[in-house]
Amino acid sequence: MTGGDIRFHPVVAALYDPVQTYFERRQVPEHREYLAADLDGRVLEIGLGTGSMLPYYEAAAAPTAEFHGVEPDPAMYRRARETVADSDVELELVSARGERLPYPEETFDYVVECGVCCSVPEIAPMLAEIGRVLRPGGEFRFLDHVRSPGVLGRTQDALTPLWRRIGGNCHLNRRLRPAIEASAQLRVAKFSRPTIGIWPIREFARGRAVLD
Repeated sequence: MTGGDIRFHPVVAALYDPVQTYFERRQVPEHREYLAADLDGRVLEIGLGTGSMLPYYEAAAAPTAEFHGVEPDPAMYRRARETVADSDVELELVSARGERLPYPEETFDYVVECGVCCSVPEIAPMLAEIGRVLRPGGEFRFLDHVRSPGVLGRTQDALTPLWRRIGGNCHLNRRLRPAIEASAQLRVAKFSRPTIGIWPIREFARGRAVLD
């Protein structure tokens, strides 16, 4: 099934959790905790995937937080619904894309994304939507793999055309911070580039942005 110029592969959803086992258990927990820490008010997660953030919301967010999520991939959406049903976190899940969020302006106190900016057709439309649905004083929290410098970055450039075909439009060579800095609505407040993964996914962009 396609979504715009994204081709969703049911096999990607079926294999996602097993393939990500080491990453989820050993490499990313502290970074997911960073995303979830002290969330409160109305919270939107863009690209819920299979629901990997839910345990972190339960452990680190305020008990008064109200969670919402969007997921465009039909197979991922079905898996996310199962995860939500088994979780103690109450989350309203909608089938929708980050570039077309089905919410009014100034709806959320926080927007969270983890591994979504790499796969949308273009980052800028999603950032515009994030700015639209955030309330004044709201915060965008992000964690996404990005292009590495030097030779590794050039290998990512070369591999991306094939990689995106087999990985649900995942780009190995996206540059997230420049995209946020080019946004008319968002300003980077905190930013780091942790090395989390292994080749061809190596460096990540982690941080928070606020309405400018």
